[in-house]
Amino acid sequence: MDDTTAALAARYGVRADQVCPLPSGGANHVFLLGDGLVLRVPRTRAAVADLRKEAEVIPVARAAGVLTPEVVAFDEADGSGSGVPHMVLRRAPGRDMSVLGLPESAERNVLRQVGRELAKLHLHAPYRACGELPGVPVDDVPEAPRPLIARLLDGGWLDPGAARWLTDWLERLAVRLPADPPRVLVHGDVAPQNLLVTSDPTALSALVDWGDAMWADPASEFAKIPLGGVPAMLEGYRQEAGDTTEEGAWEARVLWHHVTWALGRLPDPVPRPGERHWTAPPAGRLLGLLRFFAAGPPPPWPALA
Repeated sequence: MDDTTAALAARYGVRADQVCPLPSGGANHVFLLGDGLVLRVPRTRAAVADLRKEAEVIPVARAAGVLTPEVVAFDEADGSGSGVPHMVLRRAPGRDMSVLGLPESAERNVLRQVGRELAKLHLHAPYRACGELPGVPVDDVPEAPRPLIARLLDGGWLDPGAARWLTDWLERLAVRLPADPPRVLVHGDVAPQNLLVTSDPTALSALVDWGDAMWADPASEFAKIPLGGVPAMLEGYRQEAGDTTEEGAWEARVLWHHVTWALGRLPDPVPRPGERHWTAPPAGRLLGLLRFFAAGPPPPWPALA
């Protein structure tokens, strides 16, 4: 801990010996302040914009009833505050799911809870319904499969047979996609390291790290969790939302995102050792797809392959 962190802790009534570093993400250094507060300090000036976005989005999520910690303070360090951009949040109990090694049944129960929390957020915050939220971007329309696959074929990342097979697969999935998917406020990074879980009982306590929030297709929300966890998430989501769409509709939309995002990573084969996200390994998404379908997923997933 440096003098700057100690000074920030003192500002919130916490002694230097009560400051404990926590696992950090790509954008922020993270510290536990005493027993009740969490300090996040952006690594770069560019990361301040994401912290500003979180300060806008978290109150909206909490108003929707989503389990996420309260913002105690946000200082953009524009010359009037501490001089150091930072955010302080109430501490939520538990540890992030990526380090817990939960039994499969317990993990499914947690992911059902995650699905219910996402449904609350999406139903509460359709596009433009909760004010301008100037720091929240609108997701770009993803690249269409044919140009994406053609580019990968031309670049030598795919052979012609694989390109034809992938084009056929994605076009069969596209038939199930809505022509104009709705945009809602999404968390944008619902991954195991951003899910806090208590152990007694094993339950979701909070969704954290809203720096990737955006207005987007709600199906994209399910693309940051390994595909094996998605059936449980969708089960909880449908229960909370009272969803009655035809069987396979949501699954096709989610699978389309997983496949296209996996293909989009092919031209970026550089390993990223030390990163905690399951998609950091270049083949992470492709292996996730292989593992999911090789394990014999429940209906309607086999019919979508």
